[in-house]
Amino acid sequence: MSGRIDVHQHMVHERYARWLRSHGVDAPGGRPLPSWSPHEALEFMDRQGIATGILSLTTPGAYLDDGADAAYVARESNEFVAGVVKEHPGRFGFLATLTLPGVRAAIIEAAHALDELAADGVMLLANSDGAYLGDPAFDPLMAALDERAAIVFVHPAQLPGPPVEGIPPFAADFLLDTTRAAFSLVKHDVPRRFPRIRFILSHAGGFVPYAAHRLALTVFNDTGRDPNQVLEDLSGFYFDTALSASPAALPSLLAFAKPGHVLYGSDWPFAPELAVAYFNTWATDEAINHGNARRLFPRLKEAPRA
Repeated sequence: MSGRIDVHQHMVHERYARWLRSHGVDAPGGRPLPSWSPHEALEFMDRQGIATGILSLTTPGAYLDDGADAAYVARESNEFVAGVVKEHPGRFGFLATLTLPGVRAAIIEAAHALDELAADGVMLLANSDGAYLGDPAFDPLMAALDERAAIVFVHPAQLPGPPVEGIPPFAADFLLDTTRAAFSLVKHDVPRRFPRIRFILSHAGGFVPYAAHRLALTVFNDTGRDPNQVLEDLSGFYFDTALSASPAALPSLLAFAKPGHVLYGSDWPFAPELAVAYFNTWATDEAINHGNARRLFPRLKEAPRA
């Protein structure tokens, strides 16, 4: 099998981990901060048949508390990972960290990362301080990303409400958060108003494939839009398989998503390697493992093949 292209692989570099802990964050999403280094990532990738890992931060990204240091944290992380990509040509790519809900700083950082650092796209959280993607306040950033035909990786964040004791956010809340973001994006017509942006939804889109018709009827009720058009927009997202390539979830995803829109994802190192290997049991399709990603990310057409 040709080497996988992993569009959902995280990094936790030392300075970022130290910054998180200084803000009292040591288990984002309910998972303790894992050990990470480029060397550890490459060893993991070799064991799991991954040729290229597209690195990104996870929740909470660069914005905590009042966001006073968000621009600095985003710039530092993007410069760091650009260096990792340069040191290991072909083995890594990256999705830049931005500063939402700070829109002006996010536009500045998107331009720097995409135009100067050659980022493969950007990572945006499904909600930023309670404001979901699709919020009209974010339109100036969407316009800047549309201008660059950017790839936007949508990663879930903490729900804007208290967690439920005994149910860690990564277990169920993350799926709801992604679903809310997809609903908001389509309800506010973002995919049609900014058609050059390619959105990737984490974890098979949360509940989107399963609940798409229900979501479409809700958008129709709220806006009067044709439900078939809404369904087309929902199925037009890209979806990764992180923690979702099971015998129950994967067929549903493939039945819903447009052809060529399903991509391999591992969610390592927040997903332990045992979990990655478990889902890899069913992730055997060559198009999902690397073919679709090579078409979406032109720079990866010549990525190494394991």
